[in-house]
Amino acid sequence: MALRGPQVWLWRWRRNPLKRRADRIEAWVVLGVWTLTLLTGTLAGTTVSRSVEAGLARERAEWRPVLGRLAERAPGTPAGTGGATRADRVWARANWTAADGSAHSGQLRVPAGSAAGTPVTVWTDREGRQVTRPVTAAQARVRAGLVGTAAGLGAAAVPFVAGRAVRDRLERRRIDQWDVEWSRFGPMWGRTAG
Repeated sequence: MALRGPQVWLWRWRRNPLKRRADRIEAWVVLGVWTLTLLTGTLAGTTVSRSVEAGLARERAEWRPVLGRLAERAPGTPAGTGGATRADRVWARANWTAADGSAHSGQLRVPAGSAAGTPVTVWTDREGRQVTRPVTAAQARVRAGLVGTAAGLGAAAVPFVAGRAVRDRLERRRIDQWDVEWSRFGPMWGRTAG
């Protein structure tokens, strides 16, 4: 393990006679980039999370189950008396009537071997079009949190990467300055006292 001295907080901001203008600029760049990264990530993540959660809440409020009937016998053989599992469900065509009285049909996942005319629940939007079952409030919070986190990380990456590019440019400039200084003073170190 390497021997290290005590950690100095805010070392970039301390007075030092060897600190150059580039060091001061880098200190401000680092502060600005971290501030912008945190603000951007937090604001984007929160905004997207709230938007997703509001959209899912609107779906829960607007989407309604309606009673439909299978238009055909579902393929496969009926499950045993133990009840159908998710693996025992197949796609079959169903018909339903929307709230406005219009007739609709579509494919649904139903237990294998269900007879034609079997009642099924179909989730529909305001226009009577088939939709998936809306997520619960708890599922919406989890989904909104995940999407918000991903959006926040993605948005925070933009100022972080831009700041990293600026710091790399400052580092290259500092190295070039050291090369110029070394070319001036380096040859003097090679002389011997005579």
